[in-house]
Amino acid sequence: MSKSSGMSNSELPRFLIGSEGGESRELDDRDMRNISGPYGEEEEEEEDEDQSERQIVVGICSMMKKSKSKPMTEILERLCKFEYITVVIFPEEVILGEPVEKWPLCDCLISFHSKGFPLDKAVSYAKLRNPLLINDLNMQYFIQDRREVYRILKEEGIDLPRYAVLNRDPDRPEECNLVESEDHVEVNGEVFHKPFVEKPVSAEDHNVYIYYPTSAGGGSQRLFRKIGSRSSVYSPESTVRKTGSYIYEEFMPTDGTDVKVYTVGPDYAHAEARKSPALDGKVERDSEGKEIRYPVMLTAMEKLVARKVCLAFKQTVCGFDLLRANGHSFVCDVNGFSFVKNSMKYYDDCAKVLGNMVMRELAPQFHIPWSIPMEAEDIPIVPTTSGTMMELRCVIAVIRHGDRTPKQKMKMEVRNALFFELFEKYGGYKSGKLKLKKPKQLQEVLDIARQLLAELVLHNDCEIEEKKSKLEQLKTVLEMYGHFSGINRKVQLTYLPNGQPKASSEEEDTLKEGPSLLLVLKWGGELTPAGRVQAEELGRAFRCMYPGGQGDYAGFPGCGLLRLHSTYRHDLKIYASDEGRVQMTAAAFAKGLLALEGELTPILVQMVKSANMNGLLDSDSDSLTDCQQRVKARLHEIMQKSKDFNDDDYSKLAPTGSPSLVNSMGIIINPVRTCDQVHTLIKSLTQQICRRLEDPKSADLQLYHSESLELMLQRWSKLERDFRMKNGRYDISKIPDIYDCVKYDTQHNSSLALEDTLELFHLSKALADIIIPQEYGITKAEKLDIASAYCLPLVKKIQLDLQRTHEDEAVNKLHPLYSRGVMSPGRHVRTRLYFTSESHVHSLLNIFRYGGLLNEQKDEQWKQAMDYLSAVTELNYMTQIVIMLYEDNNKDPSSEERFHVELHFSPGVKGCKDEENAPLGFGFRPASSENHEKQTDPGSLEDLSQDEPDRAALTEPINIQKKSPLIRNRKGGSMEALSESNPSSRGLAYRIFPSSSRQSPEIKPSSLGAQCAGLFSASFPNLRDLTRAPRKKPSSLKNLSSQAGFEGYSLVPSIYPLETLHNSLSLKQVDEFLTALCKNGSETQFKRLKTLSAMFESHSQPSIDVDSMETPVTTPVQSQPTAQSLWYTGGPPSTSSGPSSPSVADPSSNFAFSSE
Repeated sequence: MSKSSGMSNSELPRFLIGSEGGESRELDDRDMRNISGPYGEEEEEEEDEDQSERQIVVGICSMMKKSKSKPMTEILERLCKFEYITVVIFPEEVILGEPVEKWPLCDCLISFHSKGFPLDKAVSYAKLRNPLLINDLNMQYFIQDRREVYRILKEEGIDLPRYAVLNRDPDRPEECNLVESEDHVEVNGEVFHKPFVEKPVSAEDHNVYIYYPTSAGGGSQRLFRKIGSRSSVYSPESTVRKTGSYIYEEFMPTDGTDVKVYTVGPDYAHAEARKSPALDGKVERDSEGKEIRYPVMLTAMEKLVARKVCLAFKQTVCGFDLLRANGHSFVCDVNGFSFVKNSMKYYDDCAKVLGNMVMRELAPQFHIPWSIPMEAEDIPIVPTTSGTMMELRCVIAVIRHGDRTPKQKMKMEVRNALFFELFEKYGGYKSGKLKLKKPKQLQEVLDIARQLLAELVLHNDCEIEEKKSKLEQLKTVLEMYGHFSGINRKVQLTYLPNGQPKASSEEEDTLKEGPSLLLVLKWGGELTPAGRVQAEELGRAFRCMYPGGQGDYAGFPGCGLLRLHSTYRHDLKIYASDEGRVQMTAAAFAKGLLALEGELTPILVQMVKSANMNGLLDSDSDSLTDCQQRVKARLHEIMQKSKDFNDDDYSKLAPTGSPSLVNSMGIIINPVRTCDQVHTLIKSLTQQICRRLEDPKSADLQLYHSESLELMLQRWSKLERDFRMKNGRYDISKIPDIYDCVKYDTQHNSSLALEDTLELFHLSKALADIIIPQEYGITKAEKLDIASAYCLPLVKKIQLDLQRTHEDEAVNKLHPLYSRGVMSPGRHVRTRLYFTSESHVHSLLNIFRYGGLLNEQKDEQWKQAMDYLSAVTELNYMTQIVIMLYEDNNKDPSSEERFHVELHFSPGVKGCKDEENAPLGFGFRPASSENHEKQTDPGSLEDLSQDEPDRAALTEPINIQKKSPLIRNRKGGSMEALSESNPSSRGLAYRIFPSSSRQSPEIKPSSLGAQCAGLFSASFPNLRDLTRAPRKKPSSLKNLSSQAGFEGYSLVPSIYPLETLHNSLSLKQVDEFLTALCKNGSETQFKRLKTLSAMFESHSQPSIDVDSMETPVTTPVQSQPTAQSLWYTGGPPSTSSGPSSPSVADPSSNFAFSSE
């Protein structure tokens, strides 16, 4: 094939294809549209007299599906623009049907394996013709075997997850040792704790399974090659596959995002983020049906990894997968030849790099005059902030878990040797405490209970000191579900060197000398379906705190947060305590926040980190501080008086003068008389339930969350017995449990129409509104002392989060050059969400209220905030404390005005019947004198003019409909806040969508304001007036009347909107406040620790390992710094009633927090 010497380089790109007549011709526009036509053989090229015009032929040898793909066509079009390069595509029928001797000739070969491709023939062709290979062919055999891929990666020193190979090969039995346990597998001696990944050894087999621990709900996620909009599905199956050879590897917690890297030679790599297929299996697609991916910037270390992968596998064009986990990047798959889809910038770059590579290698031997073009380096783009507005930099939220079933607890002192053996077996003497929550451990406790009960039956007089009734209850609860799964029970054992102190004079005779163990059995307290809906909806509403997000993101309107997250401009970490209900709340919130689908288990495993580190979010409920014991004793003393409260009682019980406490005392008047009434009402309730049980109509009655009437009766009978003690006095510590139970039944089991439940609700609420908050301290000093004991690690972590926000260098960012459609590539927001229980929320709020952050005499806004907080009666489920940090880029970096902190609060879910009496705050981000001029409108979160075109609704009046149009769906479902606009007004409407499907595309909210309405209290007068008018209250999901439950979720109460406590604090102010607090708290805890350590001095293992006091019972085997223990050490719920107590951490606190 020769070329005429008269051609100019301005003519059409030279795509050459063979015609059936054997002649060559240039590719014209018709061929460019249909590049897959029937091609004949390429004619032998004749020598041309003019060597300088000799064309370099680049051959494309692959299956037609690949060679005619859009990315290949785009790149070849660009490659042909090189003056001396001609492209020849080998027809598929030639590749499959003809011998290699008849294949077209070429100087450079781009050939790669895919399904059905004869790699052996391509290797033979390369040997025959010896072209320049862009991708080595022999190495492509290795890429088809994951074992070889991992071996090569390991040899090159590239980080990959810890793994082991299970070869089911009869010739190599030593490589097929698999021992499977409930929560781990052992492969050839290497232990992998769940979650772990199981990959077939063949890279062509995409059926990768991820197995989850029982503590997260068990089961597995099954990944597969994309089918429509699914890439994985959740399965309840927990056992590994028993046929075939597999690689087992540690699961990497990537926060739900995978990174795909595409190299073109060792010095060029393009990276994209996409949602991990393991998260919910739903493939996010754009309006054209393409999977949504965003380009991201690789770190210097990752660029080095890309270079190593490209060179090690000898694949110039090479795709591989990166997992970014715990500050490291791990390669988990190498795919060989693959192109980026839908990136014009990549197409340009790829053709340029390949063309230059071909010319550099072949131009000299063909005597083609060519020099490497020198191009200036890309200039880094420095992003600017939008206008003069402040930029959101950090969101920190501490959130209480959602609605749960009533917590139940039983305590017994045990002295039998079997319990001491169990205590020693699991390292209880190390810290004097032991939590047992794993199925194997609970089975051992059950076995002991059964053995002791059997001995009691055989020898009635035998010396088993454990009470028979308590042992029977222990056995019954542990046998309750027929199997140990999920996260619903736990046993705690605490070492008592001198036995349990006597509770009353009657027990003096029964006291024994010597050490004993206090066994506390806890059950119940599981997150309800209503709790899941609350958490998911709050997650959805939280999105509107983030800037940006015009238009739809995969069918979700106005989701600036989702784009931030996908593009690595959102640095999100979610922490939860080790209680099951808290972890499931965190997972449901993440599901709503990031628009995920499907089961909570995969989301929990990948997104939620266990914060069981130095008591960050966990509390040991059975070791009270001295201060707390004194406070509880005083509370008991005051509440045991059978006379009306007098002025002295008011000053003793409510020294802070809090209106919520004073009001409750006014309702109670005489504490003992009120307790008598409560006890009588509980008796009446149990009698009514008994009568229902005898009624044959009630035989199949199912209560909420699969509870039976028998279980409901057990709950109330136990409270009736425990509340009134043998000496006739009342056990005040049971009041929170009574309120808990009646609140649950009033909300979820109101269909039973039991008499007097509302009266019991009001009386027990009045008592609980005193007992619960006052158990965290009566005077300001006590409140601070107890709060710092609970919250010191969390306060230190919050301080660290605020300090680290502006050190963004190490954080993954979006590549500015590729970020078309993303208005501000440099914008970066750090989010830290902490899910915890009531004790931490009470304590943290007390720290802000009484710690001296501001002087309410001098600061009017703070005084209003304090008045509002003291009127709040209860910190209910989903209570939120939110700290937001803004940066004003126009201020000098060293100026105190550069960083600006705001403090917001919501008391969570609305209780039954208390909407009318609820205290009103002053709105979300009300315009204050300090920032009035900065805010273009009082309802906006920041200047969204670049990213949010339709903002009119924030300043226009909002008409709130008296009735929400609720569209019911048979499956029940979650609620989606929508705004419907018409020419005259913008109303708020709320529709139910089944939780398994996306909202319909034709319904699109038109403004951020409509979405915010549910989460934030209004900060402009017209809406405030509306919210004050009782008949015109909004009835969104956030404001859904507690009578308007919907199918599948019983009644889902609304959540109070966020109220701003202060919106003009400086970062310096907050930092100094937190520093002083931590210093004082550490000194107090140091004294407490010395007292505690004296307790064990007489024991054979005296030393307390402070660092391991909150360590999980069994530690997973680890090899490299993957945070197996960080991401998840979840277990069953801790279910204490009333406040649980702080763990005692090392005061000098090496709190080993990373900047995560």
